Amino acid sequence: MEIKQRLSIFWLRRDLRLNDNAALYYALKSEHPVLPLFIFDTAILDKLPNKKDARVHFIYKTLVSLHGQLNLLGSGLLVKHGNPIDVWQKLMQEYDIAEVYTNHDYEKYAINRDEHVRGLLNSDGIGFYTFKDQVIFEKNEVLTGTGQPYTVFTPYSKKWKEKLNDFYLKSYPTEKYFNRFYQINSLNMPTLNDIGFEESGAEFPPPVVADSLVEKYGELRNFPALPATSRLSIHLRFGTVSIRELVRKAIPLSSTWLNELIWREFYMNILFHFPHVSDGQAFRKEYDGIEWRNNEEEFKRWCQGKTGYPIVDAGMRELNATGFMHNRVRMITASFLIKHLLIDWRWGEAYFAEKLLDFDFAANNGGWQWAAGSGCDAAPYFRVFSPTAQTEKFDADLKYIKKWVPELNSFSYPKPMVDHAFARDRALSTYKAALGDKMPKE
Repeated sequence: MEIKQRLSIFWLRRDLRLNDNAALYYALKSEHPVLPLFIFDTAILDKLPNKKDARVHFIYKTLVSLHGQLNLLGSGLLVKHGNPIDVWQKLMQEYDIAEVYTNHDYEKYAINRDEHVRGLLNSDGIGFYTFKDQVIFEKNEVLTGTGQPYTVFTPYSKKWKEKLNDFYLKSYPTEKYFNRFYQINSLNMPTLNDIGFEESGAEFPPPVVADSLVEKYGELRNFPALPATSRLSIHLRFGTVSIRELVRKAIPLSSTWLNELIWREFYMNILFHFPHVSDGQAFRKEYDGIEWRNNEEEFKRWCQGKTGYPIVDAGMRELNATGFMHNRVRMITASFLIKHLLIDWRWGEAYFAEKLLDFDFAANNGGWQWAAGSGCDAAPYFRVFSPTAQTEKFDADLKYIKKWVPELNSFSYPKPMVDHAFARDRALSTYKAALGDKMPKE
């Protein structure tokens, strides 16, 4: 009878890197050799309609790279495909598992999944340990003076910065312990086809950002024609870069860029403390009474980038073609769908969730509710972006628009689908009818 070697398992999820990784650090410092594991979760993958989903392709390419790095260390990456509970039940039979190490995830599905896995492992005497890794501060680490969660960004960010010190920015020196990976030479990775997906053809930005870009970020970030944003959001989403490394870079170079990193944590904080936003509810529940028009044909035109408003159409076409949309344009397109067309923000939220390479539930939900006025720290209900004014301010020479809307000045380009002044008045009256005495002051 073969005697199995006792080992620890490091379960990767939103932390696809070997350097500066909290859970991996503690796993490698345990008394057992460490086998890294990734599970392609069918509960998530089965909901994806596009089998050339670029995000799955990005994850797969990253896993191939990690497997190669581990091979050089005499180890490898164990990649499984299935329901996590089923996968863990089989792993418990195949390996003598002492402990499992992983990093926190803050989304509702992930929290429930981890509790089920914890129960399964603990029932067999296997420890399940989780760590903070994808944020600087989490859960109850940044609270008001009365111990309540912040619901407005500015005081949250101020407290966040006050609390920050070198301790929170230290890297985890995982590389010191790379000799403690489980030694194995027989791990074969499944192919993309094996898990039911195909290569997307998408181009992914590198996980690096120049100091010069960060320094000029506050000055140039609102101009979509300029290559002035970091494009690191997909890497933050899947943990191919360390948040500690990025904050260390931001502090001396750009307070604006640092604030963008803090916004990300603010929305994760909201998700943790106000889980009703995970269930399709408005953060401010009175906004669930708005009577949306929800015209399906108009929604389709918005999705396709055929609204007759060039800045909106350029943004939607960029999204459809690349999986990316400039942040300023995200606000403009969201405002247009909600305020000009009176289409439920949840429709737009779902469309962005399907298309964005950097889709992150907390940030996506937070951004859409901000645009609708229903969220925390929300744009006031009476703020209705004028696409024309936004164009004049941020794309005056139409460089961005002409890239994505080449037929701009031709007869084939559609007329605006709704008049701005009419749409603004209609939106204001609709909001007032729904909110009544709960109406914020103008």
